[in-house]
Amino acid sequence: MKKNFLFLASFFILLSFNTLLAQAPPKKIVVENSDFVDIQQEEIPGAIRYRGNVRILHDGVRMTCNTAYLFQKENYVKAFGDVKMNQGDTVFMDSRYAEYQGNIKFAYATGNVVMRDPKMTLTTDTINFDRRIQQAYYNTYGTIKDQENTLVSKSGRYFLNEKKFQFLTAVTITNPKYVIKSNHLDYYSNSGHSYLFGPSTITSKENFIYTEKGFYDTKKNYAHFVKNSYIKYNNRLIEGDSLYYDRNREFASATNNVKITDSINRGIVRGHYGEVYRNQDSLVMTKRAVAATLIEKDTLYIHGKKLMVTGKPENRIMRAFNNVRFYKIDMSGKCDSLHSNEKNGLTQLIGRPVVWNGENQLTGKVIHLISNTETEKLDSLKVLTDAFIASKDTLGKGYNQVKGVNLYGKFRDNKLYEVDLVKNTEKIYYAYDKGQLAAIDKGISSSIHLELEDNKITTVTAFKNTESESYPEKDLPENARKLRGFIWRGDEIIKSKDDIFPPEEQELHEKIVKQSKIDKAKEDVPMEVRKETLEYDKKNPEKKAKVQ
Repeated sequence: MKKNFLFLASFFILLSFNTLLAQAPPKKIVVENSDFVDIQQEEIPGAIRYRGNVRILHDGVRMTCNTAYLFQKENYVKAFGDVKMNQGDTVFMDSRYAEYQGNIKFAYATGNVVMRDPKMTLTTDTINFDRRIQQAYYNTYGTIKDQENTLVSKSGRYFLNEKKFQFLTAVTITNPKYVIKSNHLDYYSNSGHSYLFGPSTITSKENFIYTEKGFYDTKKNYAHFVKNSYIKYNNRLIEGDSLYYDRNREFASATNNVKITDSINRGIVRGHYGEVYRNQDSLVMTKRAVAATLIEKDTLYIHGKKLMVTGKPENRIMRAFNNVRFYKIDMSGKCDSLHSNEKNGLTQLIGRPVVWNGENQLTGKVIHLISNTETEKLDSLKVLTDAFIASKDTLGKGYNQVKGVNLYGKFRDNKLYEVDLVKNTEKIYYAYDKGQLAAIDKGISSSIHLELEDNKITTVTAFKNTESESYPEKDLPENARKLRGFIWRGDEIIKSKDDIFPPEEQELHEKIVKQSKIDKAKEDVPMEVRKETLEYDKKNPEKKAKVQ
């Protein structure tokens, strides 16, 4: 009981003391020095005039000037000529004229005003300084300079304790490497951190950046953008829900709904996580990655768990890894990995490759697709080792099959019209007469030539060491109607551009798109810099571009 009484007594004593302090009269402005004093001057009635080496003190503020008029009753002073005001050793302000109200600790300065602290200098025509809340603001054009940047704005507010400038009208940050423009920006002079709100741009020799909400570290030169943002290089445009950018390494990464456009090669790479290394001309895309390239009036779509695009525009190479699938209107295919060279027009399909061209299935150990580099049309193909070309029989009774060690095909208007198979060739072909199956032709030879029309085999010609026999349908058993090594992969055929994505990646995509719509609906959410962004360099000090 005694302890509780002592506690309550202490509490009320402290409360009374604080109340007395709150009610204490404001400190008076004191003129510490002056060469001349004129108590009865008539220029400004009700004031005492001080002239020559005037020094004024008030509650932590020291002011010097040539002439001062002190209104003792109002606790108010007007200062003229070479006015200097400083608050401890933290803030210094110079002007031609100033006013100071002691009761509310408010200063007004005008005429070539310069406000300084150890990290920055602000110059403008007029400044208002509220010492109670430690904020200064101006509505005349102002220029702020620190070690890294120069900021120019129509108006601004300075939060002294936080070393923070806030701009709600047009502001420009000029750095030797770039220029930032925004209509709403918070800038911390100590750290060099800039927070961008609303339409903002960052322009440099290397790129152009647009964002409507983002963060930029002007000292370390990395950034994070989270709303309607993109980075534009000479020939690439990088877009995504969230963009990270490191100017020192010219590295950018994008997360969720990522789109990278290549204007020179007329290609677009999409996914939900991408990395671009500008200096290495390297692009990496994962999470439902797809590359779309315009070929004549058609678009070729290529998917892999990981896509890489490297090299200069005139010598660009694309690689796709793991469960690669591709689709265009008249051709589709699958393989384990893909390598495509823009310069020589060669695309290599490696690891259980299969290509469907119209009704024809082509398989082998390796498949090469060769394009004409000038016209960009598909010119020819090679199927190397264990080459097969097969198609379903017209009436669905079996499969037309031609086999050889290697296969060489020619395209016209992206359709196979001529095929040659060489070395140890074999065939099974269903021959028709007036719409009726006449016989099943089975044979071997040194080579076989095929002619096709509208992707259908019309002529089969065997050369050298030919052995062939035609069987009535009833005389050729089912187990003899397939060549050794033949596998029909019809259940894997890719029929549309959406079929190139495995179910698990499609499910991931739908979740991300749904969440993105929810996030975009949340307006007025304060900008928060992710910890993983701010600490990126600490976690990845040696991260380099990995170009294979």
